[in-house]
Amino acid sequence: MDGSLPYKLACLCDLRDDRGRVLLIRRKKAPNLGLCSPIGGKLDMETGESPAQCARREILEEAGIDVAPERIHLAGLISEKAFEGRGHWLLFYYKVLGPVEVQEQEIREGHLEWHEPDAIESLPLPPTDRAVIWPLILRHEQAAGGADARTGLFTVHIDCSGPEMRWTVEQDGAS
Repeated sequence: MDGSLPYKLACLCDLRDDRGRVLLIRRKKAPNLGLCSPIGGKLDMETGESPAQCARREILEEAGIDVAPERIHLAGLISEKAFEGRGHWLLFYYKVLGPVEVQEQEIREGHLEWHEPDAIESLPLPPTDRAVIWPLILRHEQAAGGADARTGLFTVHIDCSGPEMRWTVEQDGAS
Protein backbone atom coordinates (compact mmCIF):
# COMPACT_ATOMS: atom_id res chain seq x y z
CA MET A 1 0.00 0.00 0.00
CA ASP A 2 1.31 3.39 -1.00
CA GLY A 3 1.98 5.44 2.14
CA SER A 4 1.53 8.70 0.25
CA LEU A 5 -2.26 8.71 0.47
CA PRO A 6 -3.77 12.07 1.43
CA TYR A 7 -4.69 12.70 5.06
CA LYS A 8 -8.12 14.23 5.67
CA LEU A 9 -9.58 15.77 8.83
CA ALA A 10 -13.29 15.45 9.54
CA CYS A 11 -15.87 15.29 12.28
CA LEU A 12 -18.69 12.88 13.07
CA CYS A 13 -21.67 14.22 15.02
CA ASP A 14 -23.89 12.06 17.22
CA LEU A 15 -27.32 13.64 17.61
CA ARG A 16 -30.16 12.07 19.62
CA ASP A 17 -33.82 12.95 19.96
CA ASP A 18 -35.90 12.98 23.16
CA ARG A 19 -36.53 9.23 22.71
CA GLY A 20 -32.79 8.45 22.52
CA ARG A 21 -32.83 7.64 18.82
CA VAL A 22 -29.71 8.34 16.72
CA LEU A 23 -29.84 10.59 13.65
CA LEU A 24 -28.09 9.02 10.65
CA ILE A 25 -27.79 9.83 6.97
CA ARG A 26 -28.46 7.07 4.47
CA ARG A 27 -25.82 8.36 2.07
CA LYS A 28 -26.42 8.86 -1.64
CA LYS A 29 -22.85 10.04 -2.27
CA ALA A 30 -19.37 8.63 -1.72
CA PRO A 31 -17.81 7.94 0.65
CA ASN A 32 -20.10 5.34 2.15
CA LEU A 33 -22.62 5.39 -0.72
CA GLY A 34 -25.82 3.58 0.34
CA LEU A 35 -24.67 3.22 3.94
CA CYS A 36 -25.86 4.86 7.14
CA SER A 37 -23.47 7.35 8.74
CA PRO A 38 -23.65 10.10 11.33
CA ILE A 39 -23.79 13.72 10.27
CA GLY A 40 -20.31 15.03 9.59
CA GLY A 41 -17.82 16.27 7.10
CA LYS A 42 -14.37 17.61 6.39
CA LEU A 43 -12.81 20.54 8.19
CA ASP A 44 -12.39 23.69 6.12
CA MET A 45 -8.61 23.81 6.44
CA GLU A 46 -8.26 26.86 4.19
CA THR A 47 -10.08 29.01 6.76
CA GLY A 48 -8.47 27.35 9.81
CA GLU A 49 -11.77 25.94 11.02
CA SER A 50 -11.53 24.07 14.32
CA PRO A 51 -13.03 20.58 14.73
CA ALA A 52 -15.80 21.96 16.99
CA GLN A 53 -16.57 24.71 14.48
CA CYS A 54 -16.75 22.06 11.77
CA ALA A 55 -19.16 19.99 13.86
CA ARG A 56 -21.45 22.99 14.41
CA ARG A 57 -21.32 23.92 10.71
CA GLU A 58 -22.06 20.36 9.54
CA ILE A 59 -24.98 20.04 11.97
CA LEU A 60 -26.40 23.33 10.69
CA GLU A 61 -25.87 22.39 7.02
CA GLU A 62 -27.17 18.82 7.26
CA ALA A 63 -29.74 18.89 10.09
CA GLY A 64 -30.72 22.56 9.87
CA ILE A 65 -30.20 23.31 13.57
CA ASP A 66 -27.73 25.60 15.31
CA VAL A 67 -26.28 23.82 18.34
CA ALA A 68 -24.66 25.93 21.06
CA PRO A 69 -20.91 25.26 21.49
CA GLU A 70 -21.36 24.15 25.12
CA ARG A 71 -23.60 21.28 23.94
CA ILE A 72 -20.88 19.82 21.71
CA HIS A 73 -18.72 17.32 23.60
CA LEU A 74 -15.59 15.76 22.08
CA ALA A 75 -15.87 12.08 23.00
CA GLY A 76 -13.50 10.34 20.60
CA LEU A 77 -10.67 10.53 18.09
CA ILE A 78 -10.66 7.97 15.31
CA SER A 79 -7.81 7.52 12.86
CA GLU A 80 -8.35 5.38 9.80
CA LYS A 81 -5.35 4.27 7.75
CA ALA A 82 -6.02 3.73 4.04
CA PHE A 83 -9.82 3.92 4.28
CA GLU A 84 -11.23 2.49 1.03
CA GLY A 85 -7.63 2.58 -0.24
CA ARG A 86 -8.03 6.27 -1.04
CA GLY A 87 -6.91 8.18 2.03
CA HIS A 88 -6.15 8.36 5.71
CA TRP A 89 -8.68 10.04 7.99
CA LEU A 90 -8.57 11.67 11.41
CA LEU A 91 -12.14 11.89 12.70
CA PHE A 92 -13.27 13.96 15.67
CA TYR A 93 -16.35 12.28 17.20
CA TYR A 94 -18.68 14.77 18.89
CA LYS A 95 -21.75 14.01 20.98
CA VAL A 96 -24.44 16.67 21.12
CA LEU A 97 -25.57 16.83 24.73
CA GLY A 98 -29.33 16.93 25.16
CA PRO A 99 -32.04 16.06 22.66
CA VAL A 100 -32.52 17.74 19.31
CA GLU A 101 -35.55 18.04 17.06
CA VAL A 102 -34.89 17.25 13.41
CA GLN A 103 -37.40 16.02 10.85
CA GLU A 104 -36.55 13.00 8.70
CA GLN A 105 -35.91 14.48 5.28
CA GLU A 106 -33.96 14.30 2.05
CA ILE A 107 -30.80 16.43 2.00
CA ARG A 108 -28.00 16.79 -0.53
CA GLU A 109 -25.93 13.95 1.04
CA GLY A 110 -28.83 11.52 1.48
CA HIS A 111 -31.84 10.84 3.67
CA LEU A 112 -31.87 11.81 7.38
CA GLU A 113 -33.35 8.99 9.46
CA TRP A 114 -33.86 8.32 13.17
CA HIS A 115 -32.81 4.89 14.47
CA GLU A 116 -32.99 3.13 17.83
CA PRO A 117 -29.45 2.51 19.17
CA ASP A 118 -30.08 -1.24 19.49
CA ALA A 119 -31.06 -1.37 15.78
CA ILE A 120 -27.81 0.17 14.52
CA GLU A 121 -26.09 -3.18 14.05
CA SER A 122 -28.82 -4.28 11.61
CA LEU A 123 -28.35 -1.22 9.36
CA PRO A 124 -26.08 -1.01 6.32
CA LEU A 125 -22.97 0.51 7.89
CA PRO A 126 -19.38 1.15 6.80
CA PRO A 127 -17.22 -1.76 8.04
CA THR A 128 -15.23 0.52 10.38
CA ASP A 129 -18.44 1.84 11.95
CA ARG A 130 -19.91 -1.65 12.43
CA ALA A 131 -16.83 -3.37 13.86
CA VAL A 132 -15.20 -0.55 15.81
CA ILE A 133 -16.83 2.87 16.08
CA TRP A 134 -20.41 2.04 17.14
CA PRO A 135 -19.34 -0.66 19.62
CA LEU A 136 -16.97 1.88 21.26
CA ILE A 137 -19.66 4.57 21.35
CA LEU A 138 -22.26 2.25 22.86
CA ARG A 139 -19.76 0.89 25.41
CA HIS A 140 -18.92 4.42 26.53
CA GLU A 141 -22.60 5.29 26.87
CA GLN A 142 -23.22 2.25 29.06
CA ALA A 143 -20.21 3.06 31.25
CA ALA A 144 -21.29 6.70 31.61
CA GLY A 145 -24.89 5.87 32.41
CA GLY A 146 -26.58 6.97 29.19
CA ALA A 147 -26.25 8.64 25.82
CA ASP A 148 -26.55 12.15 27.24
CA ALA A 149 -23.75 11.78 29.82
CA ARG A 150 -20.32 13.27 29.28
CA THR A 151 -17.88 10.45 28.73
CA GLY A 152 -14.13 10.16 28.84
CA LEU A 153 -12.30 10.47 25.55
CA PHE A 154 -11.59 7.33 23.55
CA THR A 155 -9.02 7.10 20.77
CA VAL A 156 -8.78 4.31 18.26
CA HIS A 157 -6.58 3.61 15.24
CA ILE A 158 -8.15 1.51 12.47
CA ASP A 159 -5.85 0.03 9.82
CA CYS A 160 -7.73 -0.65 6.59
CA SER A 161 -4.58 -1.17 4.50
CA GLY A 162 -4.44 -4.96 4.54
CA PRO A 163 -6.80 -7.74 3.54
CA GLU A 164 -8.37 -7.64 7.00
CA MET A 165 -9.19 -4.55 9.03
CA ARG A 166 -7.26 -4.27 12.30
CA TRP A 167 -7.66 -1.76 15.10
CA THR A 168 -6.11 -0.70 18.36
CA VAL A 169 -7.94 1.19 21.09
CA GLU A 170 -5.19 3.59 22.13
CA GLN A 171 -7.13 5.24 24.95
CA ASP A 172 -10.30 3.92 26.51
CA GLY A 173 -12.15 6.65 28.38
CA ALA A 174 -14.90 4.25 29.51
CA SER A 175 -12.82 2.56 32.18
